[in-house]
Amino acid sequence: MSPSAEAAPSAPSFPTVKRREIFGWCCFDFANSAFTTLIITVIYSVYFAKVVAEGRPIASTWWGFTLAGAQLAVLLVSPLIGAMADIRANKKTFLVVTATVCALATASLWFVGVGEVWLALGLVAVGTMAFYLSENICAGFLPEISTPENAGRISGYGWSFGYFGGLLSLVFALLIIQSGETAGVDRVPWTFVMTGAFFFLAALPTLLLLRERAVPRALPPSRSVLVESWSENLRSLRALPEHPTLGWFFISLFFGTAGLTAVVAFAAVFAGQAFGFTQKETIGLFVILQLAGVAGAAGFGFLQDRTSPKLALSLSLLLWIVVCVAAWWCPTKAWFFLIGVGAGVALGGFQAGGRAVVALFTPPGKSGEFFGYWGFFSKLAGVVGTPIFGLLATHFGQRSAILVNTAFFIIGLLILLTLKLTPPPRSAPNLPPSVIS
Repeated sequence: MSPSAEAAPSAPSFPTVKRREIFGWCCFDFANSAFTTLIITVIYSVYFAKVVAEGRPIASTWWGFTLAGAQLAVLLVSPLIGAMADIRANKKTFLVVTATVCALATASLWFVGVGEVWLALGLVAVGTMAFYLSENICAGFLPEISTPENAGRISGYGWSFGYFGGLLSLVFALLIIQSGETAGVDRVPWTFVMTGAFFFLAALPTLLLLRERAVPRALPPSRSVLVESWSENLRSLRALPEHPTLGWFFISLFFGTAGLTAVVAFAAVFAGQAFGFTQKETIGLFVILQLAGVAGAAGFGFLQDRTSPKLALSLSLLLWIVVCVAAWWCPTKAWFFLIGVGAGVALGGFQAGGRAVVALFTPPGKSGEFFGYWGFFSKLAGVVGTPIFGLLATHFGQRSAILVNTAFFIIGLLILLTLKLTPPPRSAPNLPPSVIS
């Protein structure tokens, strides 16, 4: 592969898309953010270590390996599921199944008692796998509901909805916990039921409003969907050099996401160890991150559509570099809160922009499969970036780890700067030509 532009296909043709359908698509980001905010980041990770694992030091290792294993499983199967969804034109069916599984696994954490470590980890693993698969599948709808002129803006709307969803679910969880404290009982387990219900109910607009526009493809004689899906993946891998810009962008995305996931995973730990943040202050920090993420996703999405994907993503990576260096230098809590604003803006901008670029360069009829590859590189980055940060933090301290973590963003930026991110015109011969109305 070399960083060059793609060969242009035939003239563009886009499906009719109503604003309510775009709203429905964005609602999935609103819904699934409750899982990452409450289960992975803020509440269940702490509850697992203190209550389920009874404070044993090895709890963090169990937790880390469970999340890494779930992401490894997803990155291996997501291209296959994407190809199956493309062949049968049933992305929406896969979306319903994975969203339901994640919601049920999350709510089932209510049944986990003290010492039931493996039940807890099993449910978390199932929920995490279903969450990431559903995220990939939903992203595969983006090329069908956007044009090259507004893909960045629509992707940004989705991430903005997501940050609001995370913030609202956190408020609900705090209300439940505080009601238990007032009554003198532990109601933390009810936050897990609430999270599962929040995910499923908030995802209903997506499941009801989003249309499946892909057309099923006829299978060769005596070939099953599974066999054809594997063959389709192998053909796509062999064809990836024909899409050099997208291939190199995936590599740039990998490095940027590796740095991003490490910062997100250790932000609360860094705040506690480096500055002595209390639980209330940590929650306040995450609220700031969510609100700043809304501005970043919306602002960078608008910038991308008005200028270019390359400029918007380059600025977001540059901002991440500044955030990491500033966190290494940061002397006080007040400064760290300010750095949190920058991190939130950079987080929203990078996530929204990356998804939009994949949508712009995905060949017609390949959205499920190519967003499976988007998921592959993103999840691989999570498996790589987080343990490296953890090892550095263990041996050299949190500040040194976040400074070295800057290298991920620098490498991602250098690769991105070599690319010509001018999207080719797209065609969709099986869909009626129109514009978003």
